[in-house]
Amino acid sequence: MKRLAELRKEKGVSQIELAEQISFSHSVISRYETGGLEPNISNLKKMATYFNVSIDYLVGYSDER
Repeated sequence: MKRLAELRKEKGVSQIELAEQISFSHSVISRYETGGLEPNISNLKKMATYFNVSIDYLVGYSDER
């Protein structure tokens, strides 16, 4: 998920900080960013809410946040 890494860096948080904020493990965030793991809908909702973007934007289906 290329956009996850972009949004995280844009917000100025590390993978560890993001994981703590949304109650995920650091390894899950890392695997999402590298494509080693696909998030379920519940986790997509948490991340989209945290970054204040749509799920479509987060997964790359739309360029509108």
